[in-house]
Amino acid sequence: MRARWGGRVALLVATLVLALTGVVVAQRRQFFYGWDETVKNAQYDGRFTFARVRYRPAPGGNWAGGRPSWVHGYPLAERNLMQIMKEVSLLDANVDNANVVTLDDPELFTYPVAYIIEVGWWTLTDLEAAGLRAYLQKGGFLIVDDFKLPGWRGLPGGGWEPFEENVRRVLPGVKFFDMDPSDPIFHSFFDIASLDDFPQAYTSGQAVFRGVYEDNDPKKRLLMIINYNTDVSQYWEWSGRGFRPFDDTNEAYKLGVNYLIYGLTH
Repeated sequence: MRARWGGRVALLVATLVLALTGVVVAQRRQFFYGWDETVKNAQYDGRFTFARVRYRPAPGGNWAGGRPSWVHGYPLAERNLMQIMKEVSLLDANVDNANVVTLDDPELFTYPVAYIIEVGWWTLTDLEAAGLRAYLQKGGFLIVDDFKLPGWRGLPGGGWEPFEENVRRVLPGVKFFDMDPSDPIFHSFFDIASLDDFPQAYTSGQAVFRGVYEDNDPKKRLLMIINYNTDVSQYWEWSGRGFRPFDDTNEAYKLGVNYLIYGLTH
């Protein structure tokens, strides 16, 4: 059964290359290449909607054409993932909208899963730290993706340390656990047998998957999955462009589907 679904994801990735090319061309340039303040979140209608975290970038965090670090890949990455999610599962996913929320916004609690990217430039106010703490403690699940090396391209910021400092403000005494394929999240839908040599979009070295658990106990609920030294969502974003091999993109989609299923069921 899992092998059949894996093949179906690969077929859907191929289909997205053709179907989404026209969508990219049709989108307004400011919507694809940067944050458009006129873009409004979709109202809740009972469907699962992907939620991306918006934050004020630290110095150096507006390095890609002036775009803030939190917006990279928006909205194509999440839209493509939602299309895959809708096809391989019974989840009634909202494939037309990808909502954006700040950590101090009460609306955060309407989303069971939240996603944050480029956390080497993530800044956090006290209100945002309190909001994220409450969100995680009340059952929310956070996906963390895309790290750059410190001093990447000669810019300030980046790396693991800014992210770790922020999480310690959110959860004092937190421990970060290197994960292995036996963790339930890697079997919540697809069976992922190995994390070795996970496909890399552009980062060198081996991808590292880390977790933050309730009460620092790996036997309890996973609060946060961290894709360190990799950029899983870039495969989602680029799957409609043909920039990366289907097989590699297929593996990235398997991770994304597993993350969402875990967050919705734990």
